Amino acid sequence: NSKNPPSDNRITRVHMARPGGSRSRRAAIVAIPLVEVIPPPLRGRIASTPSFVQYSRVPPPRERLFSMQFEMDFPLSDWLRTRSAPSRAANKPHVIGVGGSVAVGKSTFAHHLHREIEGWPEQPHVESIATDGFLFANRVLAERNITMRKGFPESYDVPALRQAIAAIKRGMRVSLPLYSHVTYDVDTENVQDMERPAIVILDGLHLAQIEGAGQPRLIDTLIYLDAEESVIERWFSDRLVPLMEAGVNDSNSFYHAFRTMTPQERRAFAARVWQGINLPNLRDHIVSDRAAADLVIHKAADHSFVSVTEK
Repeated sequence: NSKNPPSDNRITRVHMARPGGSRSRRAAIVAIPLVEVIPPPLRGRIASTPSFVQYSRVPPPRERLFSMQFEMDFPLSDWLRTRSAPSRAANKPHVIGVGGSVAVGKSTFAHHLHREIEGWPEQPHVESIATDGFLFANRVLAERNITMRKGFPESYDVPALRQAIAAIKRGMRVSLPLYSHVTYDVDTENVQDMERPAIVILDGLHLAQIEGAGQPRLIDTLIYLDAEESVIERWFSDRLVPLMEAGVNDSNSFYHAFRTMTPQERRAFAARVWQGINLPNLRDHIVSDRAAADLVIHKAADHSFVSVTEK
């Protein structure tokens, strides 16, 4: 990943954690050019036990590959509660974006965040949206000759996503498209209905691109999950290979097409997809969300949080 510093003049607070993310010794507030060490923040915990998210019809033992214990030393819940208070007081939805690379753990993070926010004393109405539903259908991608660019910025119906978020913020009832990780295509039979949520968690790629120049922000708080490229590559392979295995006996699955591959061939295929598609997408496009983020959470190889950078 590129290591360019923030391009604006905002103060950046970097909260460091020990390896494993279990306890914080200190938090540093960095205001260029001065550096001041301040006492540790109150410890924030999103959940005390692991929880799991399934990306597809995968046998239960495989759920472990998609799980992450959600514990961190930055008081994220309190920070978001304070940050969203003005919107909630005005009875306007506060939109939280969760961005980052393919396979970095956005959906798992968003799932736990959803549960945590619902537990606030105010018990706000929370809705989660996956931007996968705003990918163009496979048929459209093929017609535009961009099938191999699926997941890149041009493969999303950005105007439709922008219009949907704007409508939600205006208090309108909306029906949102869904995506199937079984057929690897837009779900043509189901939609997600939503009306007047207090908090919206938007999980996906290229979130910053929905913002219009000179227009009010649609995403009120943007969180970016970051990790080393080699680590994300392993997470991607550990996610993709079980999906391919699960598709062997499921003729409805997109991954059924790979049923004759050996375990070694599946791993090699995952490596080619990462190197040829996901890594260039990360380096050339997805990191734009990191530059625009209000909070950057850096993860270690075991999914623990190493540092939280507040901008």
